[in-house]
Amino acid sequence: MKMTVTETPESKCDVLIIGAGPAGLMTAAWMARSGIKTRIVDKRGTKIFTGQADGLQCRSLEIFDSFGFADRAWKESNHMLEICMWNPGGDGKIRRSDRVPDTPPSISRFTECVLQQGRIERFFLDHMKEHSDIEVERGVLPVSLDVDEAQVEDEDAHPITVKLRHLTDEEAMPEQVKSASGTANGDGLYRSNLSPDDTDDLIRKNREKGGTEEVLRAKYVVGCDGAHSWTRRQLGFEMQGEATDFIWGVLDIIPITDFPDIRQRCVIHSADQGTLMVIPRERGLVRLYIQLKEIVPDAASGRADRSKITPDIIFKAAQKILSPYQLRYNYCDWWTAYQIGQRVAPSFALHNRVFLAGDAVHTHSPKAGQGMNVSMADGYNLGWKLALTVQKLSATRTALLATYDPERRAIANQLIAFDHQFSRLFTGRPARDIADKEGVSMAALRAAFDRHALFTSGLSVTYAPSALISIPPDAAPADAPPPESPHANHPPPKLIPPAPRSPRAARVPIGTRIPSYKVVNQASALPLHLHALLPSAGPSPPFRILLFAGNVLAAPQAERVRAFCDSSLEGEAGLLRAFTPAGTALNSAAAPLQVLTIHSAPREGVELLQHFPAILHPFSEEAGWDYERVWADAPSYHEGWDRAYEGLGVDGEKGAVVVVRPDQVVAWVGDLEEGRALRAFLEGVLRAW
Repeated sequence: MKMTVTETPESKCDVLIIGAGPAGLMTAAWMARSGIKTRIVDKRGTKIFTGQADGLQCRSLEIFDSFGFADRAWKESNHMLEICMWNPGGDGKIRRSDRVPDTPPSISRFTECVLQQGRIERFFLDHMKEHSDIEVERGVLPVSLDVDEAQVEDEDAHPITVKLRHLTDEEAMPEQVKSASGTANGDGLYRSNLSPDDTDDLIRKNREKGGTEEVLRAKYVVGCDGAHSWTRRQLGFEMQGEATDFIWGVLDIIPITDFPDIRQRCVIHSADQGTLMVIPRERGLVRLYIQLKEIVPDAASGRADRSKITPDIIFKAAQKILSPYQLRYNYCDWWTAYQIGQRVAPSFALHNRVFLAGDAVHTHSPKAGQGMNVSMADGYNLGWKLALTVQKLSATRTALLATYDPERRAIANQLIAFDHQFSRLFTGRPARDIADKEGVSMAALRAAFDRHALFTSGLSVTYAPSALISIPPDAAPADAPPPESPHANHPPPKLIPPAPRSPRAARVPIGTRIPSYKVVNQASALPLHLHALLPSAGPSPPFRILLFAGNVLAAPQAERVRAFCDSSLEGEAGLLRAFTPAGTALNSAAAPLQVLTIHSAPREGVELLQHFPAILHPFSEEAGWDYERVWADAPSYHEGWDRAYEGLGVDGEKGAVVVVRPDQVVAWVGDLEEGRALRAFLEGVLRAW
């Protein structure tokens, strides 16, 4: 009898994303908006529904806004506006010792808020569904990864071969435990760093059961598969850093208590029972981070015995720290425990074909609200670079992708240094008096919160000079923002390198996200934030030339603007023609290079069609003139005057030219007469046609 051999199915895609957490979904969002053929797989059978990460920093909300769903997060989340610090008095009882703003005023149009990770994942999933056919393939895990090094420089090749196995529903669902009372609650220990990785066991069991397998050939792979990253292990990258002996428990409960600040973010140091952080959540929930002083890691393995950690043990520790205030609960939404460690991978990429993001390359304590935010920032940095490369719109295959590793690894190292300082201040025993050198000074803890506020907001991220960050010859680094800057009282900590500034935009740090000020539409008088004019949208992630046109009612300046358009932007030799593929309208929403104009003249004296060359408000027979491309730094009838030119340090008469990357990061600053230098910069990053 002749046996039928079932062939293993094979397929191809441009990008394979392994792991559907925040980093993977952020990367997938760029792929969805750019029409990139993408698959995203996750070994778990379902998305997150309770617990996990919850803090959303200012920059993450700005990014959400660039994709169009910040309003959903903002509406559902709990906004944290104040931090209360509690410390023991001379009698050992805890007392409120300080109040500080949770987010420094005036640094962003958003403040920190908290919302459970499952809802954030839902926003991404809905966004992908709206803009593409990309869906998360659940219960699928990779079992092998091979890179054909002979093909990695061929931009048309699919040099990565990944074998995928499809799990049964039972295999894809992690075992959940129940509390002592028998009531099911959300046990997050299976995702904790206290739990061993189960990937190899899943692969073995699936093979024994004869599970299905397929072969996928990809141009690029992004590993976003968490702290136990299978992808990282295939690349041979060992995490570098250290673990501490500090074990923390986490409870999401609806508290019943007489503690007065339960709806504020609180840092509570007890005299001898440890430390507690209170995070007020949505839906009446409160998250408690509790130091578990009684749980000690095993001396041989360095890891705590997870079987000894239960919700009851975590809660009793919280009650001791909060004493003499009373605390109880009837509802627990989720709980977990983890061991503090700071680690980072030595590289984030292999051959600029396989990339790592999120917890797969950096792990740290979660109390500063950085984990999900920095992970998503990895995906935000990488996604547009992948999209433009796959679309063959980058100058070379590696022109953009080669910047991912140095940019994000530098940020990860800064994060690890920050967490090393912060977690020890947070966890240490309070100093009993000024002579107590081993204890933590509460003044030092307050100073750390203030000093690191800009860092934790995500707004001080600074990328070093590269093909994507051009520093003009006359730029000088600044150790701190200028005194007039709203950031003056919150300079980034010393672990952040100072950002250079050009005299043409003296308050814009080059290599950081451009500060956002409200501007007014010339045609409609609508006031919008500058960031709202820089969405992460379109068939291709666009570089944008921000033309600060100055006072266009002054004849000499009007002539400078026209000369810039004639010599730099328009014509056969112009920038827009040079970097826009044939068949794509110049300066359109589909172009990889676009121009946005902000002038400083009195808006009521300016006429759009009279004072601006047509290329700045392009025309089409279908849509007419584009009225959304010219804006004024002018007062709004109902929302005041943000004075964008002043805030950015741009001369109101002469203006300037600022290039921002698709991720809103300032890449180049110059005068209107520096068209040749602008072209040289763009030739290093975008394909000339």
